[in-house]
Amino acid sequence: MRNDVIDGRPTVQGLSIIDFHLHFRMPHDPLTRSLSGGQFGPSGTAARSGCEEFDAGQAARSAAVARTSAQWRTSWDFPDPEPMSADAGWEAEADRWVTELDHHGIEHAAFVTAGGNDAMTALVDRGAGRFLGMAAMADPFSPGAAHDFEAAVAGGGLRGLKLFAPLASSGMDDAAADPVWDVASRYNVPVLIHFGHCGSAGGVAHNAFSNPASLERAAKMYPEVTFVIPHFGIQHVQEVLFLMWACPNVVVDTSGSNQWVRYMAQRLTLEDLFRRFYETMGPERIVFGSDSSWFPRGFARRYLADQLRICWEMGMPAAELQQIFGGNAARLLKLDGWRPASDAAVVPGSPDAEEPR
Repeated sequence: MRNDVIDGRPTVQGLSIIDFHLHFRMPHDPLTRSLSGGQFGPSGTAARSGCEEFDAGQAARSAAVARTSAQWRTSWDFPDPEPMSADAGWEAEADRWVTELDHHGIEHAAFVTAGGNDAMTALVDRGAGRFLGMAAMADPFSPGAAHDFEAAVAGGGLRGLKLFAPLASSGMDDAAADPVWDVASRYNVPVLIHFGHCGSAGGVAHNAFSNPASLERAAKMYPEVTFVIPHFGIQHVQEVLFLMWACPNVVVDTSGSNQWVRYMAQRLTLEDLFRRFYETMGPERIVFGSDSSWFPRGFARRYLADQLRICWEMGMPAAELQQIFGGNAARLLKLDGWRPASDAAVVPGSPDAEEPR
């Protein structure tokens, strides 16, 4: 891909890129490591006490999952994750991310997990303006969840909340989560909620709380809060499209390889997803994310390249690509004063077009 510097700012194909969805130090974060399947080694599934047959079966399962993850990396030409023993500390990894952003022409990166809210705040500070961060938690129904979220936003400068619906103790339609949505409303920050299968091979395939249709109550009760569903909703594409039809404050992000399309009963491609969401919801409700996480892969440039190619070949004007690949993220994350580096990527009539360069 072509990287250019325009007025001292990095661009890719003339677009200012903001990545809405990355993970920091996934192998070291209990919240994300538990979802990794075989990607970073055994996930530590609890054994049945004194059951040798279970131990043998679990070992066989772990080996099979690890093979599936390795095959996936081979098919995408990704290197194996670095071993934990090679870890040089979070500061060194943060600095590697700055280098990655520079190398690939990414202006800002929004990390959605980092091993805790305090760790995320430290990461954002280390990024010197390049990094943005969200609070994250396993369960919005746990005692003190709303308090912790508010502290992370008001005191830690974080700009949203990341949840994994399959990890929660109740469905997103449960009113017990309203105090968390209240915080998002008061501080005008987005809520990113993972629905559908969770993690790499061997992760969570399905549970009672993984369907995004359960978000309708909260989205309608809190129309001022933007709820973002990552990965196009994974296997729940149909439910997400109707949810977005019913709730204008629900948007999707594009993050990850989206290889889940291979497991759908009907034929579905990444281009199909872009076309369907673009034609029904418009570019203002699609947000680019890469789901980049581990090294030495670093920034998953392949995902950005594939998504840009699809959008260009669909005939989208540059201004609409800029919305998807930067403008929408800037708006949701409140990057005050941000505008595309190139005038060609400004949407006519938008606030960006009215501001002087």
